[in-house]
Amino acid sequence: MNVHHLVPSVSRRLLTMGALILVAGLQPVHASGEDLSKFRRIEPQYIAALGDPKATAGSGAQSWGLWSQDPGPRGCKLDRYPELKATGVAPSQWKFDAADWWLEEHGLIMEKPTFPLPAGKYLVTGDRTVTTVLTIHPKDKNGNQRWELADGATLYDVTHLGCRSARYTPATTNKECSPANVRTTGFPVKPGGAMPAVNGCRQQDYTVLIVVGLPATR
Repeated sequence: MNVHHLVPSVSRRLLTMGALILVAGLQPVHASGEDLSKFRRIEPQYIAALGDPKATAGSGAQSWGLWSQDPGPRGCKLDRYPELKATGVAPSQWKFDAADWWLEEHGLIMEKPTFPLPAGKYLVTGDRTVTTVLTIHPKDKNGNQRWELADGATLYDVTHLGCRSARYTPATTNKECSPANVRTTGFPVKPGGAMPAVNGCRQQDYTVLIVVGLPATR
């Protein structure tokens, strides 16, 4: 998920608070009907989301996570996995969990997002034509969290297609789920494509949303 070269310009272009948000060379984005002057620009953060790409709202946001910074440049190459396994700590100082690890589209082992995604409002984009407000509701009595996007935008509309991410956990208790089993061909994964299956692992692909603004009060 290495969009580090792209996102700083995204955050500068996309966040013109109190005015219609524009993306250079594209049509006006899907600006939220909410007062955007109440949002402040931030260094981009990243949401790992699950849901129907065609949906504008849904449940299950308690299973969404947040990277507070781009995990791509902080990733560990597969050929350095033996060192990562031996030390348990990546060069960028995040801890590796052999029972729950993540991979991005270039074949880099990356740190986990933080779970769960806090309730609140987020200004999100897929860096295409749509930027709008995502609302994550507090947990209900059963621990479920609803999510919704403003203005009829769909989850696909605010998905960064080039960012691919997948979570790998052991398929069974007696099988090893290891980055050592990841094939080294087929990277980078095509935008919107499925991440590779890994022998011994249960795989969950996540879509990635770029957060470019938060409420000014947060």
